[in-house]
Amino acid sequence: MAEVQRFISREGRSNLVKVGLHRGFFEDLYAEWLRASWGRILALVVTLYLAVNTLFAAAYLWAGGIENAAPGSFADAFFFSVQTLATIGYGRMAPVSLPAHLLVTVESFCGLTGLALVSGLVFAKFARPTARVLWSEVAVVAMMDGVPSLMFRVANLRGNQVVEARMRVGMLRSEVTAEGIPVRRMREIRLVRPDSAVFALSWLIVHPLTKESPLYGQTQQSLKELGAEVFCSLTGLDETFSQTIHSRHSYVAEEIVWGRRFEDVLGPLPDGRMAIDYTRFHLTRPAPLDGAQTG
Repeated sequence: MAEVQRFISREGRSNLVKVGLHRGFFEDLYAEWLRASWGRILALVVTLYLAVNTLFAAAYLWAGGIENAAPGSFADAFFFSVQTLATIGYGRMAPVSLPAHLLVTVESFCGLTGLALVSGLVFAKFARPTARVLWSEVAVVAMMDGVPSLMFRVANLRGNQVVEARMRVGMLRSEVTAEGIPVRRMREIRLVRPDSAVFALSWLIVHPLTKESPLYGQTQQSLKELGAEVFCSLTGLDETFSQTIHSRHSYVAEEIVWGRRFEDVLGPLPDGRMAIDYTRFHLTRPAPLDGAQTG
């Protein structure tokens, strides 16, 4: 499927480019840290660690006064800095002059403070509750209880349960006001079952396309012309963390398929137990709409 423009990425992040909004580097540093991937965090910590040791190594070369360090040896100065920053102190190299003692004092303080800060930030990222929710790749429109309905499904990829789960769905579309002003408006999409007492396996979300629905009478082509995008937000209480988690997703017009329904994913095993087959989670099959438009 070709890449299409969307306001919300598949990971739930905004794709809008903010123009004219100034934000300082340290203004939202904590939030940026929590949002960053573990790869970026590891790269940042390693880079900062090497940069600090390189800076202090250059200072030790300039100040001198390191016993048993080869004169002019950057390697000795660098590894002495590593030992000082981590408060290792093997005893082979030691400061013997006042400038060297002052530098060791400053670096030891930086090492203790930096270790405390990084430990706290890493723990905060580890302790942050996150949802592992699988969203169907497409939404489908098929008959459900005699009514054409928009459907998509979600699955809880963790082995625990999400209690008091709630799904909210809305559609963002282009409209023109009575004054002829083009606007983007969010229309609420009412669901058959917006709440689930326990979200443990999979959940089929159903919205009947009645006359009250913003999707009533629409086709895939008309939704494309309106620049429509369906936004989905799932919240619930994770039983493991006892904290609220959330997950977001969106479907653009190209990802809403008329005349198809999802394959079954729940079924019995040979021993009688029920199982969910995630390999069939995104699969769909034809489902005529009994004369309704299929887009």
